[in-house]
Order: sequence, then structure tokens, then C-alpha cells
Amino acid sequence: MSPGDEHRYGVPARADDDLYGGGTRTWLPDRPGDPYGGARRGPRSSTRGLVTVVAVVVLLVAAIAFANRGTSGPQTAGPRGSTGADAASGADGAPRSAPTAATGRQPVTTKAGGVPSGFAHDQQGAQSAASNYAVALGSTGMFQKDARHTLVDLLYTPEAAAKQRGPMDRAYSADFLKRMGLDADGRAPAGQTFVSRAIPVGATVRQYGADRADVAVWYVGLIGMSARASTDPVTSSWSTWTFDLRWAAGDWKIASDSQHDGPAPVPGDDKAATSDQIRQAIEEYGGFTYAR
Repeated sequence: MSPGDEHRYGVPARADDDLYGGGTRTWLPDRPGDPYGGARRGPRSSTRGLVTVVAVVVLLVAAIAFANRGTSGPQTAGPRGSTGADAASGADGAPRSAPTAATGRQPVTTKAGGVPSGFAHDQQGAQSAASNYAVALGSTGMFQKDARHTLVDLLYTPEAAAKQRGPMDRAYSADFLKRMGLDADGRAPAGQTFVSRAIPVGATVRQYGADRADVAVWYVGLIGMSARASTDPVTSSWSTWTFDLRWAAGDWKIASDSQHDGPAPVPGDDKAATSDQIRQAIEEYGGFTYAR
């Protein structure tokens, strides 16, 4: 997260009308001569009952066959065995939506500097990398110089990292850190907890080539100071983070990135937690390794 984007983290049913009438229809016993009653019907024939049972069985079998059709057939394989659902674009080159369901494959088995690494050289790997990189770049480590330099060197290409260090150091200035309630080293005062998290909601590949991927990550951000006397309480915001990734040194690296606000859902009626509750939640609930 760049400091100019802090407010993306920091600022954080109607019932349908009844379509049917509400009246109740009452059936009265048949009476001789009743023009609406008619003669009492005799019992239905056994043949009609048998036909009904057979029809129900046929419909049930057809429904089961239709439901299983989507999982029984072979899937179109993409790079490194990824399914056709991972494809970035259709025949016309336009971005194509992908399901949010997990693929079931582990994204990585290794970490470097506490950040997942060694992602697959395919579209699924690019999405997993972008999601985890958003988490790292949205963490509190970015507010501390040494940790920030480590993350930048780890996640960006060497050329991009060299360009990023100076501007980032100037952006995370002492004045900026002070506005966030931090000291010059990016640390919170005693008894207070600084919160900065990016939580990916989904990712999509906008463009993909053999050694390049353009991946957008939709996420919700949390930022603020958890303290009873804080003037900057922890709030949430919604943003989209787009990464231009390059395949380099056996992993996906960031060549450039950008952010824009939203899309943000309508806020709910949740009761805001106290500062102590937020602090406790931050301490108790760890993060995830995100996979496509």
C-alpha cells in the first residue's frame, strides 16, 4: 500500500411484495343439485396412479443426469494442467470471468522473508502470487523502513525495486507516520495496536502471456490505530489492486502496480466493535496463504 492510498484502508432488506393473493379457497361437500359441486368423483384408476409414478421417476433420473453432467466430462486443460475456467480471455481477447471456487491445488510450499514464494508458472500461480503480494504490501511492515526494503526487494523485479525504494521512503515520511499515530520508526505507542491489512476477496487475470501476467485483486483493507484514545480508529475500505507481473528467477515478480477505489458493497448495519475488541481480534486471528 502506498501512503497516498491509506484512505482506501482507512475509511472504511427490503421484503418483496407477495405475488400471489392471500385468499383461502374452501371446498364444501358435494350436494345434490349443487351447480358448482357436481356428482361425487369415484376413486382414481390404478392406471393413472402408475403413470404418475413412472413420470416422477423419469424426471428424477433426468435431473440427476443433468446435475452430474458438469463434473463427469473431461475438462479443457490449460497451462500446467489448469482447467479451462482459469483462462484469462475468450476468443475475442476480452477478459472472461472465472469462478470463485477454489481449484483444490496448493499454491506454494515455500516462503521467503515470511511471504509465500515459488508460485506456479501459469495463470493460477499468477493469481495466487498477486493475492499474496497484496497482503504483504498492505501489512504493517511497509511502515518500517528495513521491513519495507526487504519486501520491495523480494516482491518486485530488480529494476522495479530500484525505482521503488526512494519514492517509497519519501512517501513513508516521518510526517506521514506521525499522522498515522506512529513514531519515526513506524512503531505504535505503548499500549496501542496499529492495524494495516489487505484481505483479498477475489482475483482475475486480465492478460496473460508466457512470461507476463496482468492480474487484478479485489480486496478489503483495514487501517487505523486500536486504542481507547485514538483519533484514527480502525476502518475498512474496498479497492482493486492491479499487478503487472513478470516471470523472473523462477517466480512471479512485480514490474509495476496500481490501485483504484471499489467496487464497494453497501455497508451493513453491523455494530462497530470497541478498540479492545479490535486489538484482541488482530492479535488472535492470523492471515492466510491465498490460493486460486
